[in-house]
Amino acid sequence: MSRNYKFHNKVGAYFVSFATVYWIDVFTRQDYFKILADSITYCRAEKAMEVYAYCFMPSHVHLIIRSANEDPAGLLRDFKKYTAKQLLKAIEENPQESRKEWLLRAFEKAAKKKSNVSKRQFWQHHNQPIELWSTKVIKQKIDYIHNNPVIPGFVTTPTEWKYSSARNFADDHMVLEIDDIGFLG
Repeated sequence: MSRNYKFHNKVGAYFVSFATVYWIDVFTRQDYFKILADSITYCRAEKAMEVYAYCFMPSHVHLIIRSANEDPAGLLRDFKKYTAKQLLKAIEENPQESRKEWLLRAFEKAAKKKSNVSKRQFWQHHNQPIELWSTKVIKQKIDYIHNNPVIPGFVTTPTEWKYSSARNFADDHMVLEIDDIGFLG
């Protein structure tokens, strides 16, 4: 992994992105999105995760986070590990999942390529953390996150995407509470 993609400043805020293996569009059902949202809510309450912006896309997640416990790598590792287990279980147990066998085979195939994964791999291993060092960069990353569903044409404006903090910035906290980034007011 490149030195540029590591958490060097333990107290810093970071833009992170991570995707499902093979960029599979897993997040096509509300139940799966809810697992991500519930996991973030838990991490905010119990693991000192501060979330300033987010967007859940069909195959990947974007976050701007900070670890108040000064362990951003551990926080993200635990989040990905927990959500992977929960999502795999939800897929296995969902009688409406028409792609169940195909999805599970793909996760098994991905695991075979990694010596540290035993049965199924859900997330790609890299997170590409980018430390946010200025107001300008933070604004740029927030705009990128919020416009992510607009660019492929899923919605025409950022606030139309249910699983995005663009809605929080428009004072709609229906899906997730986020932390106040403060100086962007």
